[in-house]
Amino acid sequence: MVSPTSESPNSEYDVDLTVTLTEAPGAESHEFHLRSVAGLLSPDPDSLDSNLPDAPAALAAVEQFGEEIFFPEPRPDRICTQQYGGPQVAVVTGWFRGRKVHSQFSRTDGCEIARWKTLASLLGNTGGSTGDA
Repeated sequence: MVSPTSESPNSEYDVDLTVTLTEAPGAESHEFHLRSVAGLLSPDPDSLDSNLPDAPAALAAVEQFGEEIFFPEPRPDRICTQQYGGPQVAVVTGWFRGRKVHSQFSRTDGCEIARWKTLASLLGNTGGSTGDA
C-alpha cells in the first residue's frame, strides 16, 4: 500500500523513513530510522538519525530501489507464487525524495518476499532488523 502525495516534507532530509517492524503477531514492534541528506548519513553512528544495524547498506538499497518499491506501477499481469516466508510485517512511513511514503511489507507470497528481499537491509533479513539473528 502506497499513498504518495504532493505535500512537501517537513524535514531537512531527502530520505527520512521510519520502519516499524513486527516479528510475529502480538510481538513487540521495533522502530528504526533512516535519514540522509544528499546521500549522506549522519556521521555520528549513535545518532537516532539512522539507527539501523547497517544503515549504509539500507541507504544504498533505498537509493537504488526506493522509487520502484515505494511507488510501483500497477501490473495486473503479475503472478505471485503461493509460498509463505514468515510472519514479519514492516511498515515504512516518511519521505523519499520529496514524496510521502506509507508502504507495508510482509512475507506472505512470492511477490511480497521479493519486495522484502530487495529492501532487506532496511526491513531486515529473514530474522528481521533487530540484529538478533
